Amino acid sequence: MIKRNLWLNIVKGAVATLFGLIVIFPIFYAFSASFFSVSDFSTYPPKIFPPGFSPHNYVRAFKESLLLRFMLNSLIVATVGSFIRMAVAVLAAFAVAQLKFKGQNFLFFLILGTMMLPADALIIENYLTISKLGLIDSYLGIMSIYLLAPTQMFMLRQGFKSIPKTYREVAAIDGCGDFRFLLSVALPMMKSLVLTLWLHSFVTIWNTYLWPLLVTNKPQMRTVQVGITMLGYAESLDYGPIFAAISLLILPSLIIFLLLRKRIVAGIAAGTIVG
Repeated sequence: MIKRNLWLNIVKGAVATLFGLIVIFPIFYAFSASFFSVSDFSTYPPKIFPPGFSPHNYVRAFKESLLLRFMLNSLIVATVGSFIRMAVAVLAAFAVAQLKFKGQNFLFFLILGTMMLPADALIIENYLTISKLGLIDSYLGIMSIYLLAPTQMFMLRQGFKSIPKTYREVAAIDGCGDFRFLLSVALPMMKSLVLTLWLHSFVTIWNTYLWPLLVTNKPQMRTVQVGITMLGYAESLDYGPIFAAISLLILPSLIIFLLLRKRIVAGIAAGTIVG
């Protein structure tokens, strides 16, 4: 029995390692290819490791495009947009889970119903609305369609419902209002889940491509996902600057994940339990 469990653990570890390598390899190759020369991309068999670590492609990426401006635009949109998104989701989820008001269930199911609408089906209407509001080439226009997140609302609602109602009743007796209860009691209890959902929102907005492409005309307002396409040429194998830009693009998400990985795991576990 012990040997069987040992071999089972070895197989599980090997499978987990294999899947881990599959996930990590594209990230590793992006960093590696950012140091390739033009000739390195045409060699056979293909190279995996760079011949050297010259920063030439990184220098070119900044010189041949407004990469620094693109990254700043993405950082502003992703940071502000994710905070507003989570603020709206937290307030809406808390109201539906802890408060009592007329039409509460109808409102909640209406919010859930929007999850069934494909984003691509709404993109024309969203663009016409943003255009009429004069928000083309603006940060608010770029982040506008990401400020409401039914999935986050649903996850947080399940989390807030797990908080016993007696906590709120005792807090009310002590003179603690609903908003103070949310900030002082409910949010600290859900901090891992909130942090995980915020990170998901940040990465989602940071990586978006189609919507920023539609609502920005000025090069100065492009996000980094759109901007790096200016570094590529269809008739050339000069992919070095593109991979350099992609490597820089991956860094924020990677750094945030490494710093907050324990909280993320705890948040995923909490979301599984309350869901």
